[in-house]
Amino acid sequence: MHRNLYDPVLRMERTLRRVQAATYVDPHPVQVEVQHLDGEPEPFLEVVGRPFEVCAVGDPWGAPWSTSWFHLTGEVPAPLRGRTLELHVDLGFTSAHPGFQAEGLAYDATGRVLKGVEPRTAYVPVAPDAVGVDVYVEAAANPTVLVADFPQTSLGDVLTAPRDPLYRLAQADLVAVEAEVQALGHDLEVLLGTVTSMLEGDPRRARVLTALLDVADQLDVNDLVGTASAARDRLSDVLASPANASAHRVSAAGHAHIDSAWLWPVRETKRKCARTFANVVALAEEHPDLRFACSSAQQYAWVAEQQPELFDRIKAAVAAGTFVPVGGMWVESDTNLPSGEAMVRQLVHGTRFFREELGVETPEVWLPDSFGYAGSLPQIFRLAGKRWFLSQKMSWNQTDDFPHHSFWWEGIDGTRVFTHFPPTDTYNAEVTAAELAHGMSGFRDAGPASRSMLLFGYGDGGGGPTREMVERAHRFADLEGMPRVVQESPAEFFAGAEEEYVDAPVWAGEMYLEYHRGVYTAQIAMKQGNRRTEHLLREAELWATLATLRTGAAYPYDELERLWRETLLHQFHDILPGSSIAWVHREARETYAALAASLESVIGTALAALSSDGSPLAFNASPFVVDGVPALGAGPVAPVAAATRVRHGEAGTFLENEHLRVEVDAQGLVVSVHDVAAGREVLAAPANLLQLHPDTPNRFDAWDVEAFATRRVTSLHDADSVDVHVTEGGVAEVHVVRRSGPSSFEQWVRLAPGSRRVDFETTVDWQHDETMLKVAFPLALHADRSTSEIGYGHVHRPTHANTGWDAAQFEICAHRWIHVGEPGYGAALVNVGTYGHDVSRSTSGDRRRPSPTTVRLTLARSPRFPDPDTDRGRHTFRYGLVAGADVAAAVQEGYAFALPPRVVTGGAVEPVVHVVSGPAVVEAVKLAEDRSGDVVVRLYEAYGGRGEVLLDAGFDVAEAGVTDLHEKDDDEAADLAPLQVVGRRLTFPLGPFQIVTLRLTPGPADSLGTQ
Repeated sequence: MHRNLYDPVLRMERTLRRVQAATYVDPHPVQVEVQHLDGEPEPFLEVVGRPFEVCAVGDPWGAPWSTSWFHLTGEVPAPLRGRTLELHVDLGFTSAHPGFQAEGLAYDATGRVLKGVEPRTAYVPVAPDAVGVDVYVEAAANPTVLVADFPQTSLGDVLTAPRDPLYRLAQADLVAVEAEVQALGHDLEVLLGTVTSMLEGDPRRARVLTALLDVADQLDVNDLVGTASAARDRLSDVLASPANASAHRVSAAGHAHIDSAWLWPVRETKRKCARTFANVVALAEEHPDLRFACSSAQQYAWVAEQQPELFDRIKAAVAAGTFVPVGGMWVESDTNLPSGEAMVRQLVHGTRFFREELGVETPEVWLPDSFGYAGSLPQIFRLAGKRWFLSQKMSWNQTDDFPHHSFWWEGIDGTRVFTHFPPTDTYNAEVTAAELAHGMSGFRDAGPASRSMLLFGYGDGGGGPTREMVERAHRFADLEGMPRVVQESPAEFFAGAEEEYVDAPVWAGEMYLEYHRGVYTAQIAMKQGNRRTEHLLREAELWATLATLRTGAAYPYDELERLWRETLLHQFHDILPGSSIAWVHREARETYAALAASLESVIGTALAALSSDGSPLAFNASPFVVDGVPALGAGPVAPVAAATRVRHGEAGTFLENEHLRVEVDAQGLVVSVHDVAAGREVLAAPANLLQLHPDTPNRFDAWDVEAFATRRVTSLHDADSVDVHVTEGGVAEVHVVRRSGPSSFEQWVRLAPGSRRVDFETTVDWQHDETMLKVAFPLALHADRSTSEIGYGHVHRPTHANTGWDAAQFEICAHRWIHVGEPGYGAALVNVGTYGHDVSRSTSGDRRRPSPTTVRLTLARSPRFPDPDTDRGRHTFRYGLVAGADVAAAVQEGYAFALPPRVVTGGAVEPVVHVVSGPAVVEAVKLAEDRSGDVVVRLYEAYGGRGEVLLDAGFDVAEAGVTDLHEKDDDEAADLAPLQVVGRRLTFPLGPFQIVTLRLTPGPADSLGTQ
């Protein structure tokens, strides 16, 4: 068989490299001076006023996380004058990918930001009439933390990183740009990519390849400048050959997913935003057809604060349509771990910033990189005024392919949002033929749908779209053999995609990511700090509202806004999930402590205003009555009931009250929880059992828990000591001390008088490496599903592994409670700061009897990357077992366990709002964002049913309405919850998991909150 004597594709690849190498010519060095900063970054005006020292190409600079300012000056040499010029600055880049190494931001001599200096964008334009250059580059010596196999590293914190320089200045030259050679390079790159994406026998491929080889034959590599134009002419016909009339349509939007913290601290993200946004503004001036989709109001706010002149240019670009704010959230948060109300505030604060600062409404939600999506989100999105949702993370599923790219996502309440996952399976595309071909061939909704999105630009660490990407987009706009590429905004894409695919398939419920399950547990302080802060914010708003209504105290609007925004930032999808470097989490721990102190101050001020001399008063922030104290109000402290009885037996100790008999054996394990009224045993085997598993994920340490991890288990049966006593409050408690390897464990088992809940506290001095700690509760219940609280509702998940989809959910997320049950009887586990769980049925034992259901809380992990000392030290976990609980009891106990009443001295205080009857659970009580003094009440149906709600406002209501999440009139929401008001009482229907926001104007006697 005849074979070609050479590979034409290889020939063209080398020709392309020659052309690209000839694009930038005649380099002339400029003079370089440098100023190395000892500490944190400093602004331009402070730096330029100090002396610089002479520096040369090749000189080392930049200890990890340090900053050096380079001053580059020089005259334009005569041979370069009148030509297209650029200043090329290579800070010593170690790869071609920006965002994960040294980066710079260029300024002119007046301090005006020019653009970022990074790999692939390491140039600064020079004005055509310039006779010299005078440029400053703020260079950040960010270390490369992300390397193969993710080794343990000390580079993740400025406190532990070495101080030797990481980089050497590699280039500082004025160069001439050969525009026609540059354009030829773009032509060749696009056509060569098109050829390699086509099948061998495709006649179009042969035609394009023939044209390319003709160019290679005619192009003079020794005179590329002189022959580039003729070469481009030879390619004009194939470049002008249009795509098929039925070709797939790709909506290309520039993008730069910038992680608000990850392998860099928050302070560095602020500078990354300036670099990337400056790049985009400069690129849009050259290419006004660019549409750059950019989310996260927090990042705009940072630029507005630190680079106000650049922010003004961004605002102008927004007005021109090139810079497109998207998403309407404060940050691209995690969506499994934050509470439902926190997700509401992400959208409220983000959308308000975009509206007030940039004059735009964002119709879509934008979360390309979060680790799975809670089933309550569609309703929250629609109540925030959002029509569409974009992500792509579900393409990361380990076992099951998500079946759609365009579809309707239906939430647990039935609300739907039109959703799209770009079929290129990335938010960091580069507009290559391979990407376009992959997206076109893999589009799962082809046929009825003909549109998809492409997000192009360097992301994660920033950088954004490049001029090369935009040039490729121009050439792919209408090219035979490829999909049509149009640069347009996400809103333009979504409007067209929804219109053509109105009958798209429906995905119902949560979108569980079959990957990154370890983020429910890693970095314990993030989880506990977030939960504590969410509850303190709830209390602060509630008690401040009550103090304003009852006493006229000033409502702390500004302070609460600050505290909410700091909390929302820390819900970013690499901070709260625990997948960032040590520096990020060190600072976050400090922030959570500061947030707690500030919120306790707000709460203390409000309670002081409500208190007076008198008997002790319990303030109950729970939406349910607790020990006779009214919900969302205050009442007398309940008298101490008869103490829990302690009885010692031959094999252990019994703790007994009127509801439960709890047996603890000689090793401190709970071997029985007997429900007296039901006459049945709750446990199937010893419970509160600590278990250790090896935790060595295949790839992403902090992110992942693997199914194989639980194949080997070490159960901690033996105790060093077991002690029993009864507290002054009548609570019987067993104190147990255990040790395993380098870690030690203290456990308390407590039964309070009159309680149906057994409380547990485990304090761990955690020193294990690459190990996972769980605590097990084998329950005498045969359940084929578990029920877990999520934000504003709950979801059911299988306890079996019938299908791949079922088996993949071997580690799941729950908020304050998780429930399993049989018809007529169940049990719940509640907690105050744990999210990771697993629920399984026994696979061993007597096959003729129903298998027990074991619920385990995942307490701790010890991944070594990106933080090598993750969670070493002491941690305390609190959780409880509720016997005889249905879902309603699980909801109530979840609140009671997490929000114990506060006791102060004072007289009785009437609640500000009270659910008299019906299935409503009040989640937030606050004063309106517009500072009108109106009271906003947000509530939801928590049980999955429906009913009529009777609500007592606690004050005379002059006006009342149902609003959207932005506290504005909402006809659709009002139609779903028609409101009737009589005096201070309101009635309305509530459907399954429905969220309702009420805006109530107090009558004259109660109008004390207006400012």
